[in-house]
Order: sequence, then structure tokens, then C-alpha cells
Amino acid sequence: MQAIRLATIRDIDTLTELLDGYRQFYQQPSDLQAAHDFLRQRMGLGDTFILVSENSEGALTGFVQLYPGVSTVGLNARWTLNDLFVLPECRDKGTGRALMEAATQLARDHGVARLILMTQVENERAQHLYESLGWQRNTTFYGYLLDIK
Repeated sequence: MQAIRLATIRDIDTLTELLDGYRQFYQQPSDLQAAHDFLRQRMGLGDTFILVSENSEGALTGFVQLYPGVSTVGLNARWTLNDLFVLPECRDKGTGRALMEAATQLARDHGVARLILMTQVENERAQHLYESLGWQRNTTFYGYLLDIK
């Protein structure tokens, strides 16, 4: 059984390893120092909510990261669920579902009107989880990216 809670600065070392694993899942090279610096900056600025899953021994097994934002059209808060990662050995045990449900509850507790996310077209496993939780695929808007660097 896992417990879900907000991450704290005390979690940064283990969370760094999880973030590095998440990045590697998306074919990025391992870079623990950059992951650590990124997390320290996010936590220092307070511009993100990170929820972690913890097993019965207190080890972190996954995380979900949300970035607060707003909708000009809706005149309300809209958060981006940017990252979901569960250690490979902890998948298919309800951890991802528990993290997603906790993220939804956190947003609800903050009066957020909408959560949004994007996932790779090939990531059918994640799509199945999202859709089983009531998320709907956006067929109204196209997503665009512009690399600046």
C-alpha cells in the first residue's frame, strides 16, 4: 500500500532519482545534477506542487507534478499536470492511479476549475489510465510547440 503526500525539501535526493528516471523514459540522458538543481529551483520558487507516493517502508515510488496557471477565457485557475512517473517495479499496483486521484483532489481543494495534460501519442498505457479516471482527449484544439534554444 502506498501513501500519497506533498513532497518536501527533505525528499529532494530521492525525488532527483525519480525525476531522472522520468526524463530517461522520455529518452533524455541521465543528469542527476541538473535534475537536482531543477527541483531545488522549483521548490525554492514554489511554482509547482509535487505529490509523492511512499511505500510501507517509507521509500518514494513515484511522483506527480502540477504547475498552477490560469485561463483567460474561463477566468479561472487551470493547472497543468506536467509529469507522472512511477518506478517500473511499482507499476500495475495502483500507484499511478493514486497519484492522479491525489492530484485531482489537491486541485479541487485549491478551487481549480480544470486540469490539463499532454502525453506522447505512443504512451497508450498512460492514456488508458487517464481515460479510466474520466480524463477526456482534447479533439477541439491542436497543440503546438516552438523550440527557442
